[in-house]
Amino acid sequence: MINKNFCFRTVLLLSFFGFIAACKKDSTTPSEAPGPTAAATASRAELTKDSIFLYTKELYYWNSSLPTYAAFKPRSYSSNETELYALTQYSTDPSTGKPYEYVSGSTEPKYSFLDYTATNGKVSVLDLKADVNGTANDYGFSVMYNTTNDLRVKYVYPNSPASQQGLTRGCRITSINGRTSLTYSTTSGIISFLNEAIFGSSASVSLTFTDLNGVSKSVVVNSSSYTVNPILFTNVYTVGSKKVGYLVFNSFTNNVSAALKTVFANFSSQGVTELVVDLRYNGGGYVSTATEIINLAAPASQNGNTMYTSYYNSYLQGLTTAQRKASVLANQPLLDASGKIQSFTTGINGKYATYADLNYSASAADNIEKFAKSGSLALSRIYFIVTGSTASASELTINSLKPVIDVKLIGETTYGKPVGFFPIRIDKLDLYVPEFETKNQLGVGGYYSGLSVDKSAFEDLTKAWGDETETLLGYALLYARTGSFVTTAAKSASLSATSTNMPDKLSSTEIKVVRENLDQIGIKGMIMVPDHKF
Repeated sequence: MINKNFCFRTVLLLSFFGFIAACKKDSTTPSEAPGPTAAATASRAELTKDSIFLYTKELYYWNSSLPTYAAFKPRSYSSNETELYALTQYSTDPSTGKPYEYVSGSTEPKYSFLDYTATNGKVSVLDLKADVNGTANDYGFSVMYNTTNDLRVKYVYPNSPASQQGLTRGCRITSINGRTSLTYSTTSGIISFLNEAIFGSSASVSLTFTDLNGVSKSVVVNSSSYTVNPILFTNVYTVGSKKVGYLVFNSFTNNVSAALKTVFANFSSQGVTELVVDLRYNGGGYVSTATEIINLAAPASQNGNTMYTSYYNSYLQGLTTAQRKASVLANQPLLDASGKIQSFTTGINGKYATYADLNYSASAADNIEKFAKSGSLALSRIYFIVTGSTASASELTINSLKPVIDVKLIGETTYGKPVGFFPIRIDKLDLYVPEFETKNQLGVGGYYSGLSVDKSAFEDLTKAWGDETETLLGYALLYARTGSFVTTAAKSASLSATSTNMPDKLSSTEIKVVRENLDQIGIKGMIMVPDHKF
């Protein structure tokens, strides 16, 4: 595997015109198009649009579907976002007949995005969200509708501003910035209001909420910087003669390695043999963190066997020396673990290592991750709690463990993102487009429509983390106890999702719409940056 560290300090050397001059006019490769006009006639914004096209044309996992520069005309687009969306709608998934990055009713790609690295009025996906870098500057909580007139806190990060004001999972929000009409509807503008009030750039938000003890409180939450702890809850349950561990893991951040090892060591010391990993809101993050969790959970007998393989597009896999020298990747320095340029005088540019020096072949050792058991936890079964928000690095974790241990999925079909990316710096933004797909040791991947579950059910937002009567956790503990998801009618009333038929419950379609439109700056990503040492 080429990845391990995630760094946004990649430097762009704007030498696209030299690149274009060296390109061959070959319709089967990304470098066939006549280039932009002379640099003297191009604005900075136009050069950025050119760069977005050129990098996508070469790196995009489905690049063979993209048109030429002349046909696409990147400078004709009104914004970087409209250009990127257009680029992502050419490649069709044969199983659906729609583009891989198509999202119904949306003008944003399913996977690709731009992350602005300077203050310029643009939303920065990774800067405003409790993000994969391990720090955040926001309120530190998120919300979701339990019913159409019942808005609940779905999670709160420990030590965040929201946590310090007493918010916890399950609190019912009754007023936001003085607005008490919070009922969900498609015509009230409530989702836009929530996005602006809770996930926007305001310095504070005024809330009135009722906690799980029925006590009403009014607070002002001020946005501030805090360290993200994605481990929201852990516990060990005695289920008959078994010990079952429970871990609520919210994001694959880069600061959680030591904490994960401590949690799994505690599970081991308490004799845990089955584990519930709750990924219901986990949209992904660092591939390296996913790999670490996989190795903590996997059986030692798998040591040395393939965990997963990363596959790039056929053009990158077959790069010749001439193509490497002409590649836009030669403009992206390959930094070391300290974020410094690596000297590489025998490389493509004769000075320092670049992304053009890497081996993108699926058979290259750098692209094949091997199991290496960490810790002493020996598990016989893992339950994953998942929803439509479970994506990318979360799905990689599940898919990699499926061939080597008994895995049960509980909840809803996952998001469907078997592809990942590394950041490409273009002036003041980072470009993220799918560049590789992962497949497990059996060659299984391609879950673009998501991973299906063994037990379909909806969560209960009125319950605290760890409450054994919470629907999804309850099903995991039920299976641990009985070996089946089938239960009595009385028990089903509290465990099953039949209550979603009540008039004030959101339908499955409405839940999906709310998830897609509320808290849009939450990342769904499988991010890796090559750390090959030259």
